[in-house]
Amino acid sequence: MTKQKEVRVGKAVFSNDRPLVYIAGPCVIETEKSYAAEAAELKRVFASLRTPFVLKASFDKANRTSHGSFRGIGMERALSFLKELKHRLDLPLVVDVHEPAQAGRVAEAADILQVPAFLCRQTDLLFACADTGRAVNVKKGQFLSPWEAENIVKKLESRGAAGIMLTERGSSFGYGNLVVDMRALEIMKDFGYPVIFDCTHSVQRPGGLGTATGGDRRFVLPLAKAAAALKIAGLFFEAHPRPEKALSDGPNSLRLASVAGMVSAINKLDRLAAGLKDIDSKTR
Repeated sequence: MTKQKEVRVGKAVFSNDRPLVYIAGPCVIETEKSYAAEAAELKRVFASLRTPFVLKASFDKANRTSHGSFRGIGMERALSFLKELKHRLDLPLVVDVHEPAQAGRVAEAADILQVPAFLCRQTDLLFACADTGRAVNVKKGQFLSPWEAENIVKKLESRGAAGIMLTERGSSFGYGNLVVDMRALEIMKDFGYPVIFDCTHSVQRPGGLGTATGGDRRFVLPLAKAAAALKIAGLFFEAHPRPEKALSDGPNSLRLASVAGMVSAINKLDRLAAGLKDIDSKTR
């Protein structure tokens, strides 16, 4: 099996050979006050479980289904706020980047730059993110096969990216539906970089509500369990205090109150998967 590389972000170490690291946060910054409260609660939960955690932030949801949907508070306002919050909570941060010109500015606040799934093949965006010297997490597009994701890796490698991670978030399955092929996690692990599973975006129903994306959060935990059993580097999810009131991706977001229980259960599976690793390698 390919030797697995590590991506270190603060005290968190992403590697397919190490314990799971979680990336979590609400889908979008709705207000500074609400986001700060949600971030503080997530920190408390993960600290109580002694589990490494990276806070996820989005200042703009540029691919909303409808032009009338809430997109976020904007980059300038968000970056000033995030710098202060990151310092106050002492948390590593991953932030979405949508355009090459945003990369340098976002890198001033973020430890990891994240490329959204619909933009995963945009060469100039990948190059700009790599050039910042920050780690780069790329969401594999719903339209992309797992083996094609190796081309993403090669683009980032060609610019000397400081750290590379790939995230699986489901594949298009007809109109308005996604399916997760767990083989994709194994295929992408063979590239040698940390693989993350996005268990909340994977249960989306794109455009399922007509002017908004739907989803089915009851499948979040089953899919997360399946992914953890394969011994990956991390798990990504979005959480909100009241998903039914969320301004973006509410139907597929976890309830903030359920995070502790889910993470505790997944950690047990991750430890079991680590113990089975030698057996798995002998079956290849």
